[in-house]
Amino acid sequence: MSNRIILNETSYFGRGSKKDLITEIKNRNFRRVLIVTDETLLNSKIVDPITNLFKVENLTYKIYSNIKANPTVENVQEGYKICKEYNTDVIVAIGGGSVIDTAKGISIIMTNEEHQDVVSLNGAVSTRNKALPLIALPTTAGTAAEVTINYVITDNKSTKKMVCIDPHDIPIVAIIDPDLMDNMPKNLKAATGMDALTHAIEGYLTKSAWLMTDMFHLNSMALIFKNLEKAVNEDDREAMENISYGQYIAGMGFSNVGLGIVHSMAHSLGAYYDTPHGLANAILLPHVLKFNGPICPQLFRNMGNALGLDMTNLSDNEVIEKLVMEIKTLSVKLGIPQTLKEIGIREEDLTILANQAVNDVCTAGNPREVTENDILNIYKQAYE
Repeated sequence: MSNRIILNETSYFGRGSKKDLITEIKNRNFRRVLIVTDETLLNSKIVDPITNLFKVENLTYKIYSNIKANPTVENVQEGYKICKEYNTDVIVAIGGGSVIDTAKGISIIMTNEEHQDVVSLNGAVSTRNKALPLIALPTTAGTAAEVTINYVITDNKSTKKMVCIDPHDIPIVAIIDPDLMDNMPKNLKAATGMDALTHAIEGYLTKSAWLMTDMFHLNSMALIFKNLEKAVNEDDREAMENISYGQYIAGMGFSNVGLGIVHSMAHSLGAYYDTPHGLANAILLPHVLKFNGPICPQLFRNMGNALGLDMTNLSDNEVIEKLVMEIKTLSVKLGIPQTLKEIGIREEDLTILANQAVNDVCTAGNPREVTENDILNIYKQAYE
């Protein structure tokens, strides 16, 4: 059996690393840049330091920013038309997971035009050609979209979040500059941080995990768990930088081995309710951990040790309960709602959500076999 790892060609880390974008563009002889971002980032001037670099260097660029928080098929198609008309030779994505995912979809269709419908990209699709070159600068510390081989697009016609998995979509360059993340609203820092923690935990527990990804995931969950509260509640710059590294490291792992039903269930919430992905993960994570724990208690003990928890002389059940409680306590300290009812989910919709979730691509990676009824019961536990 062989295990595959796919990562960016080049990655830059640290405050001020956004300046390396210009070096990469020049060294690769790119001349027509499409900047993909969103209106919020434009209006808050977060994109300005980067466009200013372009102006200083007299580099030509165009901006596409009509992207929803949970990007849609239509967002990708609109961006593709603009990209094609502009005769773009590189896309620069500046934003969170929604922006980078949209940019991935655009870049794939630019070189695989038979997929202009977008919906044909759902699941693990073997596209013929590498995507148009994409450089990603995340402005949130959570999704790790800049280092993964997957992207998520909502198909409103079928009310479904499509998880598109394609090695051709990975950005050629990732630039992780915490300066771009410092001004995130507190609730966004919290939700994206919990998203990153979920990636690390689910990636560690998934069926396909192996030695190298275990190394990534245990280290990333420790970085995130130990720094997230400071980054969110104290605006601690060093903690924020550690979160930016931790979320990327988690992406290095889970992109190559998959996730589990926290993500399956969160995808359903995003498709039906437009629920922010990190928020959905944060609410569901403790309940899914309780479900999965009994079949892999040693992995829970390993995670507890990585997080710095004292697991000495605890039974397997006590280890599971302690880890779940610590994660739930962190979520409470971050000000995250604790139930689905709090965020406006209707109890009568849980059956529909469960049916969608059990068929999600992430479900197959869950460490414990799961039925639709199992998922429904977890939704009910998370409801109130």
